[in-house]
Amino acid sequence: IRFGGWLSSTRREDGAVFEHGPRGIRPAGAVGRNTLNMVEDLGLESEVLPVTYDHVASKNRYLYVGGQLHKMPSGLGGMMCTVPPFSRPLVLSVLREILISRGKEDDESVHSFVSRRLGTELADIAVDSLCRGVFAGDCRRLSVRSCLPILYNAEKARGSVVLGMLLGAGPEPDVPTSALAKRASVENWAQWSLKRGLQNLPEALEDRMKNVGHVEVHRDSPIRGLSTNGVNWEVSILVTWISHFPALLVCLWGGGVLALASALPSAAQTLSQQLREISTVTVAVVNLEYEGFVLPVKGFGHLVPSSEDGGLLGVVYDSVPFPQHNRSGGPSTRLTVMMGGAWFHEVFGKPEEVTKELLLERAIQAVTSHLGITTPPVWNVVALLQDCIPQYYLGHWKRLEMMRKYIKDHNLPLTLVGASYEGVSVNDVIFSGRVAAEGLVGKI
Repeated sequence: IRFGGWLSSTRREDGAVFEHGPRGIRPAGAVGRNTLNMVEDLGLESEVLPVTYDHVASKNRYLYVGGQLHKMPSGLGGMMCTVPPFSRPLVLSVLREILISRGKEDDESVHSFVSRRLGTELADIAVDSLCRGVFAGDCRRLSVRSCLPILYNAEKARGSVVLGMLLGAGPEPDVPTSALAKRASVENWAQWSLKRGLQNLPEALEDRMKNVGHVEVHRDSPIRGLSTNGVNWEVSILVTWISHFPALLVCLWGGGVLALASALPSAAQTLSQQLREISTVTVAVVNLEYEGFVLPVKGFGHLVPSSEDGGLLGVVYDSVPFPQHNRSGGPSTRLTVMMGGAWFHEVFGKPEEVTKELLLERAIQAVTSHLGITTPPVWNVVALLQDCIPQYYLGHWKRLEMMRKYIKDHNLPLTLVGASYEGVSVNDVIFSGRVAAEGLVGKI
């Protein structure tokens, strides 16, 4: 078993690196600084591959609508003009938004929120695509309060998303700025990766844990059961019990909540049921490599709204932001096709019955249709990430409140950490782990 969850990189002997999960991390905000601080603590500064905001991969992002690629508007000029696939200048939606009254509901779908504040067209095309790219989810079911809290909080604090973004919608967590985080700010990074791929991050963490001298690392040891007397925990792993822990941090990504729900003692069945109600989706990730530079455009990639193709979420042009991950010995193009998500069962059927050959064929068809690349790829790998992204549906915030209240009321020395609760990004997961640890041992 490999540590790192969905952070998974294939490294070939010719120098090529292919990501099967997250491929770039944003440095912005407190959670972004926190991750960069950890990268520096692990001594990985020299391994960082930054992409600045003036890089073509940052400036050029595309939507595939109406059977063709459209560059997303960027900068003031793009906001002032009518840019297909939109039917009017985006600045009109922005100006209108300032005049819209606050919402009165405790929660709202992302689509409903954006439709109300910025118009249906932006919700149907841009935000629909964004939610598919980030959450592999349906914006008509996802909660704006849980998925995009920066927008929800901006409206609550300022009565307007635009004003909230300009004036601030509340204080950020207090996270110091390391030398690496300062460099990211000065150099205006938009995202970053590592020379050996993002899997290098959990590998460095594993090495650090093994070397500190007071950490036990158990591989190939599925948790069979948990037992607590209200003070200490005993954890059953495979053939033995490990005891006695005064507190338990359960850090799981994606569908791991089901494993936790099954392992909890029978006395905590209410909590188990609440955990089981957190939905997840499955994503197929197909990495393709082509001879030469075959892209018709340069940019980060393109997203596809659900109205265009439910099964195809988007295509990332990996060779553009991170050419350092290309093979040595001649030009090549690396692409990643992402498919399924909330539409996986509808389009492909049951994940356990779908063949990799079918997924590969579908990915190549998309590249040919969307990008006009007719030559066959020279290399590929197909990864099926089952239950990889939790879905924060309407009322997710209330479920979290109920679970935490249950834990507190029943005096369970338990902290829930990971993507299933308050943020699916790498930054969110790392920061939630830090906050939970500080809650137990004090400020780190």
